[in-house]
Amino acid sequence: MSRIDYTTQTTIVTGASSGLGAEFARQLARRGSDLVLVARRAGRLEALAEELTRAYGVTVTVIARDLGRPDAGRTLRAELEGRGIRATSLVNNAGFGTHNEFGDEDPERLQSMIALNVSSVVDLSHAYFEPLTAGSGVLINVASLLGLQPTPYLSVYGATKAFVLNFTESLWAEARGSELRVLAVNPGAMQTEFFDAAGSQSADYGAPRATPQHVVRIALETLDRRSAPPSVVTNGRPLALVSKLLPRRMVAQVMGRISRPAAHV
Repeated sequence: MSRIDYTTQTTIVTGASSGLGAEFARQLARRGSDLVLVARRAGRLEALAEELTRAYGVTVTVIARDLGRPDAGRTLRAELEGRGIRATSLVNNAGFGTHNEFGDEDPERLQSMIALNVSSVVDLSHAYFEPLTAGSGVLINVASLLGLQPTPYLSVYGATKAFVLNFTESLWAEARGSELRVLAVNPGAMQTEFFDAAGSQSADYGAPRATPQHVVRIALETLDRRSAPPSVVTNGRPLALVSKLLPRRMVAQVMGRISRPAAHV
């Protein structure tokens, strides 16, 4: 496989109103891809769409929607095809986390997290997997460095990202033989709104926070490689390595110490 020609692609980017999703949209538009931007905040999507259309001359469609609802993927595909839009690539980026002791979590918020971080990724990937494997686009699912090891105080978030990682690597294997390129992206701490949404500024394990620009650049460059791997760690690689080398019991204990919320120290 050679470098991807995005000028022939129409890419859905979820969670595109800020942070990593907005940066995926910018870098894909720079490479020539038309876009479908999906998130809840219509105003931000419209502003981004105007920016990208003006800067790169691409066609940008805005869909303001909560993807945590059941059947989000099938509903979105039906709506887009009803408008004559045939998506050929997909970036599942939408998601959020919370930073708290598990027993103190709001059960409804946990269910919302699972619906958005897991169910919507599966639903959208399934809705588009057949047409994507028939083409030469990309399927990018955003997992997390925290999905590689136990994550006390971010237990449900880490578990959702572990699911996304294993799910995506399985799809990578299933897509072999087609022109579809599949990748799970595992960012470490980033300079985004994630920590505000999680209710914490201390869930970064003391590591430097990468910029969204860095994370997206590494992801897209990885997909351009002739033999791209099923997943990539974009930053925080020492933590990923330590998690592989140490016994799981020790990893869980260490992660628990360094990720304990300030209010519980």
